[in-house]
Amino acid sequence: MAKKKNKTKRKLRFFSLGLLSIITIIAITFTLGKYWIEIYEKYQQKKALEKQLIELQERELQLKVDADKLQDPDYIARYAREKYLYSKDGEFIIKIPEE
Repeated sequence: MAKKKNKTKRKLRFFSLGLLSIITIIAITFTLGKYWIEIYEKYQQKKALEKQLIELQERELQLKVDADKLQDPDYIARYAREKYLYSKDGEFIIKIPEE
């Protein structure tokens, strides 16, 4: 009878240890999966932000070029004549519709 109790206790210990091990493995796997998903989302966000940074840097460069052009009085005069149909003295403006 004592052997039977020892055998039952041993089986119960192995079962408890196995169940605890399985629960631990599941918890670790779940936690690692959650972190991998977060890392992947951050990676995707980083790629999108890097692309946006490149676009903004190109836009900044273009704006700097435009700002430099606006320092030139000849450019400003030509721009105003083209865009706003201003004319020099003695000039006539004929607007041709674009197709």
